[in-house]
Amino acid sequence: MVDPANTVGLPVNPTPLLKDELDIVIPTIRNLDFLEMWRPFLQPYHLIIVQDGDPTKKIHVPEGYDYELYNRNDINRVLGPKASCISFKDSACRCFGYMVSKKKYIFTIDDDCFVAKDPSGKAVNALEQHIKNLLCPSTPLFFNTLYDPYREGADFVRGYPFSLREGVTTAVSHGLWLNIPDYDAPTQLVKPKERNTRYVDAVMTIPKGTLFPMCGMNLAFDRDLIGPAMYFGLMGDGQPIGRYDDMWAGWCIKVICDHLGLGVKTGLPYIYHSKASNPFVNLKKEYKGIFWQEEIIPFFQNAKLSKEATTVQQCYIELSKMVKEKLSSLDPYFDKLADAMVTWIEAWDELNPTAAAAANGKA
Repeated sequence: MVDPANTVGLPVNPTPLLKDELDIVIPTIRNLDFLEMWRPFLQPYHLIIVQDGDPTKKIHVPEGYDYELYNRNDINRVLGPKASCISFKDSACRCFGYMVSKKKYIFTIDDDCFVAKDPSGKAVNALEQHIKNLLCPSTPLFFNTLYDPYREGADFVRGYPFSLREGVTTAVSHGLWLNIPDYDAPTQLVKPKERNTRYVDAVMTIPKGTLFPMCGMNLAFDRDLIGPAMYFGLMGDGQPIGRYDDMWAGWCIKVICDHLGLGVKTGLPYIYHSKASNPFVNLKKEYKGIFWQEEIIPFFQNAKLSKEATTVQQCYIELSKMVKEKLSSLDPYFDKLADAMVTWIEAWDELNPTAAAAANGKA
């Protein structure tokens, strides 16, 4: 059995890394009392809160936090007709926060994620570890058996090519969870009491050509490098599928990172996932995705982007065309999703014109 860390009495970090270069994005339908526990680590940063569900509901944010809050009315106001690409009644709404941020880095966390403890009992500053992951290179072209060779106490092992030791720029840092694992509904049903108590002190690069199941509840990324591809799809209200929002984004970003020569890391940091969602509700949301993923994953494994696609936007538009061509026969939903991917890029570029001009070679 593991418990969350007790952060009462810990001082607010006086020297937060990248304080003016990072936004924290939180999707929610409830009061954000969990931020009290995170105060020592997160209070110095700016929050973007994306309120899902009833826009008239008042969301309480603990005093001392600097934040902006957007509800569905705000999303409609900002995006107009293009707001259709932002999911409703699903945590996929968080990607609106990615779009309106003006910072280089994003850390996103769910409101049921508490501060974890390392094996010594020390509270884990998850954001600080994500930043460290993002600021040092990745090694997707050759696997290092001592995991991340850039961490203190590690290095490249014998036989690792010297020509590859410079690594590549890291675009994504994917963290893990103690207590409630991120299981699908069938696994939840057969293992209702299973808890993750293993704290593995390791960070590794996901190799080039390998997909992974990305979880959005403890995730950081370089918005400038991969932000336009961090679209969590059409999920939730009015859609035939849910709980695949972060999976979809993860498959897309991995194909694009591999194509553009960027790295994706997974492992540390851990958060404490406090509660399990209802497996029967989850099964209703997931059941089509459980069947569809057996065809979706081979689609992404075989997706080849053209050499003309040199920016994230160009890569993403190419992917959207492939989705329409290859997956629409699976279900009409994918035709709609492909259109939403294009709408997402158009909306992103409208809100980020300078970056869009650079991506299109007009800066």
